[in-house]
Amino acid sequence: MDALSTIKGWIGGLTEVGLMLLALGIVASILVSSGSLPFFGNIVGNITNIVTQLGQSGLAGLIALGIVLWLFSKRSMS
Repeated sequence: MDALSTIKGWIGGLTEVGLMLLALGIVASILVSSGSLPFFGNIVGNITNIVTQLGQSGLAGLIALGIVLWLFSKRSMS
């Protein structure tokens, strides 16, 4: 069971780093306002496209968004 806890810790850590990079990319993209940034790409445009696609999907998009939010809310902050 110790190996499973270690793997879960690594995955949680990688998720935290990914979310921090996403936040950094969003802030940098807003500050620079050039559209696409090196290494980050067009983060704001991609998020806008995802939200648009979920909105066009109706109930299926709402369910998918709920599942994603549920997955992120189940993370433990340790």
